Amino acid sequence: MSQSITRKINPREPEPEIIKEAAGVVKKGGVVVFPTRCLYGLGADAMNPAAVARIIEIKQRPEDNPILVLIDSKNQLEVLVGKILPAAAAIMKAFWPGRVTLVFDARDTLPDLLTAQTGKIGVRLPGHPVAAAMLRQINGPVTGTSANLSGRPACSRLVDLDPQITGQVDLVLDAGALRGGVGSTVVDVTEHPPRILREGEVTADEIGQALVTLDHFEL
Repeated sequence: MSQSITRKINPREPEPEIIKEAAGVVKKGGVVVFPTRCLYGLGADAMNPAAVARIIEIKQRPEDNPILVLIDSKNQLEVLVGKILPAAAAIMKAFWPGRVTLVFDARDTLPDLLTAQTGKIGVRLPGHPVAAAMLRQINGPVTGTSANLSGRPACSRLVDLDPQITGQVDLVLDAGALRGGVGSTVVDVTEHPPRILREGEVTADEIGQALVTLDHFEL
């Protein structure tokens, strides 16, 4: 099992040459370990079925478990999701980038392994500068599942990254210790009212407050 390349990267002002390297790996079908707001994630081209299959293999993840997708702009929702209800627009306006993952009805053009044939897709606009810069360079949706073997704890420090992960990815972006914590709140916005699937950094009350002023938000 070969060892991946590791690049130390500035977590606040990521070096452009390292970002370009990471984006190049993803565009060629590779897998990158990269920092998100709380935890390290596994990034691959979300529209490439073979790359998504690699993520599942690396994580030893059941194929009936959908994979979260990260985007760098709301405009990229067009290739991922069907309709966007007003409540979804309100939550995005209030909490993106970061902190909330929204579950939409997925377009049927997405790889089956990405949606696990559920018909739904979880999407987040990341807030971490490294993740945001990498996504801008890639200019397309990227998987955002945590960098851990399925069923094991996710990691906020690379020292805790499982060697089985390190040995199978192509590149690791080392941004130092992340904040850790509970991760994003997950909200299903395919129905009205939206349904909270997992309460994380954003509380149910905060979601409710965003929806109270629904008429003031536009996508």
